Amino acid sequence: GGHEPDHWLKALAENRLAEEVPYNHSPRFAPIQDPTIRTGIETLVLEVFALHAPGFDQRSVTVRASSKGTFSAMTVTITATGPDQLSALHRDLMAIGCVQMVL
Repeated sequence: GGHEPDHWLKALAENRLAEEVPYNHSPRFAPIQDPTIRTGIETLVLEVFALHAPGFDQRSVTVRASSKGTFSAMTVTITATGPDQLSALHRDLMAIGCVQMVL
């Protein structure tokens, strides 16, 4: 999901994928910002939950965009084991740098 789909499909149809679409370690590689960054941040958040609340149901996670599309809200439900776990979750989620609020 790091390339513009139309550009990728056109290059594929013309059998010019290698020439037209830079691969990951190419100096020309520049992934599109959305969904690349959003997906990366969501993955980091889920990894923090996997570390501190192993076994949580990833199928219950919901993600929704704000009305202006300027941020995303993730809802993750866990069974908390105590204040230490919640403190560690908060600390590590905020350490991601892109997380603005943890409730």
